[in-house]
Amino acid sequence: MSKNRVPMMLGLAAVGAGGYYLYSAGGNPSAAKQKMKIDAEKAREKIPGTTPHDHAEKFGTDVGKEAGSNIDEAITKARAEVQEGKDRLEELRNEAKSKFNANRERVNSSIDQVDREVEQKAAEAKGAVSGWLGGKK
Repeated sequence: MSKNRVPMMLGLAAVGAGGYYLYSAGGNPSAAKQKMKIDAEKAREKIPGTTPHDHAEKFGTDVGKEAGSNIDEAITKARAEVQEGKDRLEELRNEAKSKFNANRERVNSSIDQVDREVEQKAAEAKGAVSGWLGGKK
């Protein structure tokens, strides 16, 4: 009989504890279960670092870290999108300036050409009028 008796002793202790809670609850299994939960919670509170407050604090800290991380990520993403929008706006502004300047140069060139033609026709007309009136050339 040199077998290890620990499993048998643990089993007897569990049966004894179950019997105690069932007896103290007057034979009502749900009341015994509730009393057992209350006592287990009290025992857990006595163990350092296992109080519900510690669990809640750790959970809150973890949730806070995750939320902070999500907020930081959202801010970084928003800033990147704003910068991307500013860059695109600057690009469009430069493109519009370039097109405006090209059109202005084309219009100015056309106006200069029309001015030259008008001056040339005016000079021809002046010459014709002078010649017709008998004036000197």
